[in-house]
Amino acid sequence: MLSFFAGFTVGLSLIVAIGAQNIWVLSQSMAGANRLVIAAVCILCDAVLIVIGVYSVQLIQQWLPPLVPVLTWAGIAMLLWLAFGAAQRAWQGQGALLANSTVQVHSWQKTALTALAITLLNPHVYLDTVVLIGSVGSAQPEPFWFTLGACLASLCWFSALTGLAPKLKVWLSSPLRWRLFDSLVALLLTGIAIKLAL
Repeated sequence: MLSFFAGFTVGLSLIVAIGAQNIWVLSQSMAGANRLVIAAVCILCDAVLIVIGVYSVQLIQQWLPPLVPVLTWAGIAMLLWLAFGAAQRAWQGQGALLANSTVQVHSWQKTALTALAITLLNPHVYLDTVVLIGSVGSAQPEPFWFTLGACLASLCWFSALTGLAPKLKVWLSSPLRWRLFDSLVALLLTGIAIKLAL
């Protein structure tokens, strides 16, 4: 059972860190954009990558390094595109949730594809789930329980993030607060992109 708690702790500590995926999940969930679909895609991706990492970490570590530059630049492009969108909303003042009741919500299919892109084009997701969690998990006396704990951490985090979004939506009902939120999102995403580039 110690492996289970180790998996939950390690998984949660890596997943909770503020990153592009969490920012996107939060902003989309506050807009009411298919919260269950977003949570399901993020949890499923994490679970698959954690299982792959724990049970084939040595093989993954051999062929992952050549893919890192490609994933990094794809991730940078995606981050800058999202940052531009947030900055544009902040500048034009189009993001207020309750001031404008016609917030555009895409189909669940488009939301799922975007969630997949945000998750799988992020190089950190591979480093965190496959390499870091995989390395720790493969060294555990009970890798199965470690994997289960790490997957449960992802389930708890994304369920909480999407589930608590309506409460944050109320707080961000003012157009000014929402513009500040979009500005912060744009700055954070740009900062993460610059950090990746350097």
